[in-house]
Amino acid sequence: MTSPATGRVAVITGASRGLGAGLAASMAGSGLRLGLCARHLPAVVTPTRPTVAGAHDITAEDHLRAVVDVTDADELTRFADAVVERFGRIDLWVNNAGVLGPIGRLVDLPAAAVAEVVDVNVVGVLNGSAVFARHVRSRPGPGVLINISTGAATKPYVGWAAYCASKAAVDQLTRVVALEEAAHGLAAYALAPGVVDTDMQAAVRASDEASFPEVERFRRIAVEHEFNSPQWVGEYIRALAFGTDHPSDVVQRVPAQPVNGLAG
Repeated sequence: MTSPATGRVAVITGASRGLGAGLAASMAGSGLRLGLCARHLPAVVTPTRPTVAGAHDITAEDHLRAVVDVTDADELTRFADAVVERFGRIDLWVNNAGVLGPIGRLVDLPAAAVAEVVDVNVVGVLNGSAVFARHVRSRPGPGVLINISTGAATKPYVGWAAYCASKAAVDQLTRVVALEEAAHGLAAYALAPGVVDTDMQAAVRASDEASFPEVERFRRIAVEHEFNSPQWVGEYIRALAFGTDHPSDVVQRVPAQPVNGLAG
């Protein structure tokens, strides 16, 4: 059978490394055409799994890659226009670009560093959500918006003030977009992917306990390899976007990956 994602078009921001790069590889394996952008040029995508039966062969022509600053609304709009020009439409938009920022107590952090976290994590997601919502309004058919959130949006962590606050904002702005755009066929979800082994997680594990008292918990997760793989997260996103179930809750959490589940 052909996958319901085959031939569809997805945009992933922050796709040059970490979860974004992993999602790109996972999405390519399902037959999706991809628009990939980040602060650094995303690499050519190598699917993590063979293309499903019935899907077209994935080639470099099925991906559009660009350097984009998500905090620049005009730049992001131009990228979206280029994706539409190449592929005809966008069906799924994943606002993945985000930063953890410096780890430490708020009183000790430079104001500029805090502002950068809010700029990327909140303004960047606002920009991407608006760009995609306008696109969905401009053409027939539905669209699905995924804003990558985190459990830290609801659980406070000492040392993560800007990150926790910015991701809480992502959850709430996604709820608003879901209300505003439902009549236009746009479904919006804020998705906490669980702990994925990325450069961000490596930075967390390198923290000292004075700056981040819960660092040992994240070190233990690494030792026991209790991660969700990007492929596991990608399959959850594809189910939200192209599956038959349409959850009513805007805020979603990817369940823990089984020990014998899919490899990253």
